[in-house]
Amino acid sequence: MTLLTLVRHGQTDWNLDRRIQGSTDIPLNETGRADARTAAAHLAGTTHHAIYTSPLLRARETAEIISAELGLGAPVLVPDIREREFGEGEGMLVSEYMEAYGGWHAEVPGAETLGDVADRALRALDAIARDSRRRSTPVAESVVVVAHGGVIRSLIDHVSGGTLPRVGDQIVNGSAHRFEASPGMLRLLDQTVLI
Repeated sequence: MTLLTLVRHGQTDWNLDRRIQGSTDIPLNETGRADARTAAAHLAGTTHHAIYTSPLLRARETAEIISAELGLGAPVLVPDIREREFGEGEGMLVSEYMEAYGGWHAEVPGAETLGDVADRALRALDAIARDSRRRSTPVAESVVVVAHGGVIRSLIDHVSGGTLPRVGDQIVNGSAHRFEASPGMLRLLDQTVLI
């Protein structure tokens, strides 16, 4: 078994503006760096053995801050936990996106579906869990994975059979979502808002 704590990256200026980032590589702002330090302080109460991250700058910088605070070594980049690609919707304000497309499940030219995101993220988490089990001591390995709101939302939706997150629930910057992974299985343990 592997314990996976997925942390959403810290705030960016586009988050603040409520602008869809998707695969656009936007850096953290100062609040985002503080979000990462707050997440690290919260995670310090639990033992973690490694840290993995999306290669996008906002996640990578969050992971580097957390790693430095917890002494975890360099974060391992995992391309398949990058944010959902929103195609023509990238760069739009959320209000513009909703007006143009009607909702998060709409078909948008060039965009991934939530199911597509969940599929690639599940494969990535399975690979992370397998990698950590190869290095594991007799106790469960615990790793931190810095990802994105769309990725975390798609995984929660998948493992809950579509019952979570509830309508209106937000995956806030700096929040942590703990999963348990074993061969062929991923289970949501808890969600914690760190800010």
